[in-house]
Amino acid sequence: MTIRGWNTRYRQIRHEFGYKESEDFAAAKKLDKIIEKAFPLSKFKKIISGKTVVVIGAGPSLDGAIPEIKKLKNVTKIVADGAIQPLIKNNIKFDILVTDLDGDLASIKKIGNTNIPIVIHAHGDNEDKLEIVNKFRNKIGTTQTRKFGKLQNFGGFTDGDRCVFLAERFSPKKIILFGMDFGNEIGKYSKHIVKNRQVKLKKLAYGKKLLEWFSTKSNSELYTTSKTIIGYKKINFADLDYIVNS
Repeated sequence: MTIRGWNTRYRQIRHEFGYKESEDFAAAKKLDKIIEKAFPLSKFKKIISGKTVVVIGAGPSLDGAIPEIKKLKNVTKIVADGAIQPLIKNNIKFDILVTDLDGDLASIKKIGNTNIPIVIHAHGDNEDKLEIVNKFRNKIGTTQTRKFGKLQNFGGFTDGDRCVFLAERFSPKKIILFGMDFGNEIGKYSKHIVKNRQVKLKKLAYGKKLLEWFSTKSNSELYTTSKTIIGYKKINFADLDYIVNS
């Protein structure tokens, strides 16, 4: 089920950024054809339900968070695609990858050859990249239009906030954000190539806005180790052990 109120938010996003629903839908139809068999929702539920979920974004604070993320045990890690390079480099295992294929494609393909489920988002700007999804082992497609076929709509706009919306769909106990800064600095892992800095910053600002709206809908305990986000308790790394295990 798509989070209540998402359709209104989607219309606002289209208006704000000038996106065409027809182009989003065309990409979604292509992705639906490519995915012959979607990763089962029941398996996402097993991975997420009742768990502490760590969402890892690619913001500037990620480098400093890596040693702390590496220590975490008994949590579910959901990762935005920009963050996978440093995680792979530091041998940090994660449970789910969320991507719209605008990150480092070599790293994304590497994960596609593992058993890690990949949540691929289709929109008007990435239709030309969707063919690589054919080679992924465990995959599920998402759309920001109405859900149809084998595609889901969990809600969310940027990879980072889509991770959070995905987690909420399967009723985690807690969600803790890492590397989710949403400031005026673009993290070095955030996107393989940033073509338009101002548009990227605008997207990040909208992602933060969505997460703050999301906090009014969520049934989970919400925390952030990054910059302040309304609706999320700001915690220090020293608090992590207690938060995760309480």
